[in-house]
Amino acid sequence: MASFPNLPGTSGNHSGPPPGIVAGGMPGSGRAEFGHAALSAMSMKWSALHDAAGVVSTLAGLSPEVRKAEVRNFPAIMRDSGGWRYDLARQGVDDLAAIMEPGLSALLAVHARGVSATAAAMALWQEFQAARVALLGLIPPLGLKRRA
Repeated sequence: MASFPNLPGTSGNHSGPPPGIVAGGMPGSGRAEFGHAALSAMSMKWSALHDAAGVVSTLAGLSPEVRKAEVRNFPAIMRDSGGWRYDLARQGVDDLAAIMEPGLSALLAVHARGVSATAAAMALWQEFQAARVALLGLIPPLGLKRRA
């Protein structure tokens, strides 16, 4: 998992996944198997963002999301596409992490005090969804040749 220094349970020396996340994902959860691509910073950050989003959705009272193939494979598709699409995707993932880090930290702090974080978690979940839809829009149309 990528290191998010401001998030509880996600520092470089974490002892496990963030609260509410099952290590390795649940069967059928759609968690990507990255293999050698796990060395890619964007792949790891993308995966960590979805782990964090899972906690946010839980705090919002939503059911766990099953990720579609295009979501799971987004980093590899962008890497294969290269060029400006890859550059925008990498920056977009970094920007999304910059939104999620303090947002999830605040939600967890509110939740730890015993106060309902449902409305705020729903707002952050919707922001995550909107940003992810925009990022997925970078996937090249079918028939467009990818970088060799």
